[in-house]
Amino acid sequence: MILKGSQRGGGNQLAAHLLNEKDNEHVRVLDLRGFASDDLHGAFQEAHAISRATKCRQFLFSLSLNPPKSETASEQDFERAADEAEKRLGLSGQPRAIVLHEKEGRRHAHVVWSRIDANELKAINLPFFKTKLTDLSRDLFLTHDWTLPDGLRTNGGRSPLNFSLEEWQQAKRLGRDPREIKDAIRDCWNRSDNAKSLSHALDERGYFLARGDRRGFVVVDTDGEVYSLARYAGIKTKDVAHKLGSPDSLPTVEETKQTLRRLTTDQAKSFIGSMRLRQHGEMAAIKMPLARLVKAQRDERAALKADHAARWEGEMRARAARFRKGLAGLWDTVTGRKAKLRQQNESEAKLCLARDREERETLVQTQFARRRPYQVDLDRTRKRHADERRLLARELAAHRARLRAAEQQHSGHSERPRERKPRRGTPSLDL
Repeated sequence: MILKGSQRGGGNQLAAHLLNEKDNEHVRVLDLRGFASDDLHGAFQEAHAISRATKCRQFLFSLSLNPPKSETASEQDFERAADEAEKRLGLSGQPRAIVLHEKEGRRHAHVVWSRIDANELKAINLPFFKTKLTDLSRDLFLTHDWTLPDGLRTNGGRSPLNFSLEEWQQAKRLGRDPREIKDAIRDCWNRSDNAKSLSHALDERGYFLARGDRRGFVVVDTDGEVYSLARYAGIKTKDVAHKLGSPDSLPTVEETKQTLRRLTTDQAKSFIGSMRLRQHGEMAAIKMPLARLVKAQRDERAALKADHAARWEGEMRARAARFRKGLAGLWDTVTGRKAKLRQQNESEAKLCLARDREERETLVQTQFARRRPYQVDLDRTRKRHADERRLLARELAAHRARLRAAEQQHSGHSERPRERKPRRGTPSLDL
């Protein structure tokens, strides 16, 4: 599993994010341990209240556990990974919550611990937690016999598909896959050796190199959205400066936007809008039946949960009825029969919990199998749309180059009249 952890505060916002059913098809609180409250919001508020007795502001440690795309981890797999993580981080015995998310045909988990030691009233220090999580991630891949990703195989390197919440939100505003944006910028960076070649490479993909407000390098797309070059290329800021030098010669973000507005004709804007409208319609046609399937699967899980609760209550009553009352109960205590019944009940309760978990896991796996064809179609359509956008970006880049050349030629004509040569050929895309 890919493990990504961070120290943080904001318990209410985190609880709302973890319980968000709008962006997740299924949400389940798998474990809530060590809190007096029995709900996630109350648990994190409790952790925050205890932290007020200390100077710690980042009183929570949040960890995401992501199996490979082609693999499905069970509830027990996530619990065992959480147990090992808290052991290596020094959080053993701390209150924790485990929440399972399912979306895009995949399941991943979030584990959140309270960092506050309630006995000592101080925050638990977490030195080198990123290194420890990287080592644990490698061990989990080997334990499950999963193929190691390049970042773990080479003992370093941040995966280009690990995104911050800010990056996901920025991409979602544009209705694009953040992997597509990050892959494009990273590919242009790897193929370039200076600012000029990087600018040309980005231009072919529909992005433009500019100078940010803080005198750093940024990338602007055709919608005027601004991206940090270092963040999206997955490199350090000092490496950007070493390779590209100073950004002073580059246009500012506002100047780049003005140039784009000038060079993008109304016909080109119409063509882009038509393509986006068509792609949106195709995605909606796929997502509509998928939404119906997700609703049906939620109903199935709710029905199973209700059945489990009713059966568990009946079994609890049956186990409690084994204990006799009055003098007979006292006799059972003296003879040891009551202790044997208690052990029998505890053993049966564990078996019942395991049975319920197995039934729940069987339902989940069955639902994954029914959902898989929808995800295959969705992924295939997304890839086709990305290819269409990439081809359009190249055509628009060529069109802009022709417009720039025409502007320069016109400027040259105004300074020094020249004999005009007849045009030959027609452009590949008449925008």
